[in-house]
Amino acid sequence: MSRYRYGAYEDGPDPLAPPYDVRDALDAMGDAVLDGTRPGDALRELLRRGLPGAQGRRGLDDMLRQVRDRRRALRDRGRLDGTLEQARALLDTAIGQERAELFPDPSDDARLREAELDTLPSDTSQAIRRLSDYDWRSEAARRTYEQLKDLLRREVLDAQFQGMKQALENQDPAAMQRVKDMMAALNQMLERDARGEHTQEDFDRFMGEYGDMFPDDPQNLEELVDALARRAAAMDRLLASLSPEQRAELAGLMEQAMQDAGLAMEMTRLGDALRARRPDLGWGQSEQMTGDDPLGMGDATTALAELADLSELEAALGQDYPGARLDDIDEEAVRRALGRQAVDDLAELRRIEAELERQGYLRRKRGNLELTPKAVRRLGETALRRVFSQLAAGRQGDHDQRDAGQAGELTGSSREWRFGDEQPLDVVRTVSNAIRRSAMERGSTEHASGLVPRPADGSVTEPAPTADAVAVGGNGPRRPDGVRLGVDDFEVHETERRTGAAVCLLVDLSYSMVLRGTWAAAKQTTLALHTLVTSKFPQDAIQIIGFSNYARVLHPTEMAGLDWDMVQGTNLHHALMIAGRHLDRHPDFEPIVLVVTDGEPTAHLRPDGRSLFDYPPSTDTLVLTLAEVDKMTRRGACMNFFMLAEDRRLVSFVEEVARRNGGRVFAPDADRLGEYVVSDYLRVRRA
Repeated sequence: MSRYRYGAYEDGPDPLAPPYDVRDALDAMGDAVLDGTRPGDALRELLRRGLPGAQGRRGLDDMLRQVRDRRRALRDRGRLDGTLEQARALLDTAIGQERAELFPDPSDDARLREAELDTLPSDTSQAIRRLSDYDWRSEAARRTYEQLKDLLRREVLDAQFQGMKQALENQDPAAMQRVKDMMAALNQMLERDARGEHTQEDFDRFMGEYGDMFPDDPQNLEELVDALARRAAAMDRLLASLSPEQRAELAGLMEQAMQDAGLAMEMTRLGDALRARRPDLGWGQSEQMTGDDPLGMGDATTALAELADLSELEAALGQDYPGARLDDIDEEAVRRALGRQAVDDLAELRRIEAELERQGYLRRKRGNLELTPKAVRRLGETALRRVFSQLAAGRQGDHDQRDAGQAGELTGSSREWRFGDEQPLDVVRTVSNAIRRSAMERGSTEHASGLVPRPADGSVTEPAPTADAVAVGGNGPRRPDGVRLGVDDFEVHETERRTGAAVCLLVDLSYSMVLRGTWAAAKQTTLALHTLVTSKFPQDAIQIIGFSNYARVLHPTEMAGLDWDMVQGTNLHHALMIAGRHLDRHPDFEPIVLVVTDGEPTAHLRPDGRSLFDYPPSTDTLVLTLAEVDKMTRRGACMNFFMLAEDRRLVSFVEEVARRNGGRVFAPDADRLGEYVVSDYLRVRRA
């Protein structure tokens, strides 16, 4: 008997796990889209705000605020001239101790030494250079001067190699020699890499010997170069941020310290190599520090390096450059600046962006983000829920019900089910079809496999029972598995045909809709009505027509990302021509024409097919538009207008249309437009 062991599935993602839930994110995006925002902008706004609901993930704006707060705190941390201040203080102390030793001595040698001290330059670095060969009479002054040189040596090395200051505090000559050996080996490794001779084994060997000097624990040469170059660039920015006098003085101190340590040539080689490999790090840029406490050279370099990282992170989190993606944000920089929780929040935002595309809600086309039909359907349902939430409970036309939805009286016959049918299911005929189909399939399978041989006389021989035909533990035949229903088995009761409707919704796309703040309401109404017709009344034929200087048919996937046209002209003449062709294609349908606009017609089509704009409206525009209205009247189509403005010319025009056509005129507020349009459609369908 086989034995099995069960454990966690390890071959990739769990295949039985439910799909990642992006509905809240899509609905939040949809709110912005339905308010007139483009899909790409809506996604960026969602990522900036963060995830809604119980997930509670921070958005990019919150991370950006934290980064800016961190930058302000770093700038207030201290001054950049702390090393200069310490060096001057130690130098003054050493000179004071030497003078105290010389003062009691009446000899000429003492007076000459005092004169030499009096002529020292005011520049600290030049004074230290002059005193490098001075024979100190005071032992205390000699110790202070050595302390000064050791301070400079440690600060300069700590500015380039973070953490080096602590390693050299005990003034061990062997430790200093090890630093020299490390720098020589590092420069040799960089030169070998420039010639293409470097290998990972070389790097591993280098880290095995000197890895304790690099607390960041780089894993390869590129990571090491990146860390050293960022720190060297920060040191360069430190010098650039000082006054010219301070800059010259500190540069001199650094040079003197490296010469005393025997590292001047190696430091120059390293600096040149790092600048050549990473010229993009903003060498020489200045940074203002506003704190009061003096910072040592190493601490100041660390602060400036962190400020540079925060500046790059701020730009990436801002996402305000062309082609910006969440993948541009350095996860390690987020972790260093904001902590592990921010990394998790960023990963969640990235997953939302990826899942919206992977699950088929978003797609990129020619660099632009678009909603897919799947997303448009959900947004349409959201828009429809918004509209129905405004309708009074229980009023006529409230269509959010779960009834049987019979399309008419039963005729006593049945037919095959087709997608969109609302007729009740004929259960008896459906099950009978499934049984006959299953029997035919079993018979054809048995005959093909030779299980039922036919004798020459044509009689049928009953096959012997097989193991598959006998129930386990008994001698009787096995019970059938039951009836399996297929799509082709379903039948519905035939009903009397209910008249379908040919619906035309004409939506003004002109620039004035945006200026008056009515564009978002018109867009939401368009999606809501389209969803209502296609989901609740599938036998109806709906066409959405947008019009500005020209008119055009709008497809479902186009409506969600629909934008207004920044052109002159309200060409209702062209829109009515297109609507008329739609009605003519459905002569047996009940015609419904709904017009949403905020202005009178100001354009028409000329005989050559070009649009002609004129304001105030020309006589030709009004005559041609009213001629199309008369054609609608002869088709039996009542035109209902939804005015989004109280302009005198618009009111006069729609009153003339109502007089000629018999349709109705509404003047709803923009936020109630969807309620008016949907209710009017339902009123006609229920009549």
